[in-house]
Amino acid sequence: MLGDGLYVISVAARLLEMHPQTLRKYERVGLVMPSRTVGMLRLYSEEDIVRLRLIKHLIGDLGLNLSGVELALGMFNQMLKMQSTLNQLETNDAKIYLENCLDKMFEMLMID
Repeated sequence: MLGDGLYVISVAARLLEMHPQTLRKYERVGLVMPSRTVGMLRLYSEEDIVRLRLIKHLIGDLGLNLSGVELALGMFNQMLKMQSTLNQLETNDAKIYLENCLDKMFEMLMID
């Protein structure tokens, strides 16, 4: 993982044009989980940076609040999982899988 590009919070904040306190807040609410060094310094991976750019877009450009971002990210992750699994399924299995995924997505939206 060392070759993947890891950034301490000050560098990540500069790359994202965000305040370090904002990154800490996003971690506190569970939107991003940077790894930690033995000394407990936050290390942001390239994947974390991409995720934070998406969060910044959802908040800044689309006007979502943190709850909306959490919901949007959950839906996005579920859709990616569906897409990945569908590529590996048989036709009958796909119908059952899609029904289960849709149920999960409706649960996320708290719709019965």
